[in-house]
Parts: sequence; structure tokens; C-alpha cells
Amino acid sequence: MSSLEGSSRWTTALARGWCRKCPRCGQASMFKGYLSIGDQCAACALPFEPLRADDAPAYFTIAIVGHVIVTGLLMLESYVHPPTWVQLAIWLPVTVILTLGLLPFLKGAVMAAIYCTHKTE
Repeated sequence: MSSLEGSSRWTTALARGWCRKCPRCGQASMFKGYLSIGDQCAACALPFEPLRADDAPAYFTIAIVGHVIVTGLLMLESYVHPPTWVQLAIWLPVTVILTLGLLPFLKGAVMAAIYCTHKTE
């Protein structure tokens, strides 16, 4: 297998994982809830138990959201100088929305990356 084929497989699997679909077939959902994982893929029977993401999605979410929020907060502070309550009114809800919005997608992508590194096909 060439490195281009390997790269294409990684890209495909990560895109499928980001969409919360099975990284192998892309047909069925990996999730049975917001963050809870199903036992196996309904289409290709890939077991999801070995694809344990553990805390990695939370770390990536914190890193991404932290960079966005701190950058926005500092830029707003340096250009507009709003009162503290305005900063809190803006950035606290944005933090919660971004965190809860990104977490399941990052979990799917991490599980797909684990699938790519450990698959035996």
C-alpha cells in the first residue's frame, strides 16, 4: 500500500468518524446517545468497544475551545473595553455551546483515528 492510499484511508475514516458514523463502512452511527457508543456497527458489525477514546476528546475540545475563547476575549477587551459583565455574558454561553457542540464530533474522530491505527484488515 502506498502512502497516498494510507493517507486517503485515514482521511476517509476521520471524516466518517467526525460525522459520527462507522469508520469502516460509514453507514451506521457509532453513537446510541449524545456520547454513548453502540456495541457494534449495525451495517458491518465492527465492534466499537476496542475503539475507546477515553479522555482524548475532552482534551482536544478544551484545547480548541480555549484557544477560540481566549483569543476572542482578548481581542474584544483590547479593541472595545467592555465591562466585565458583558464579557461574561458573551463568553460563558459561547464556551458552553462550543464545548458541547464539538465534543461528540471529536469523540467520533478520535475513535476513527484509533480504528486506523489498530485495524487488522
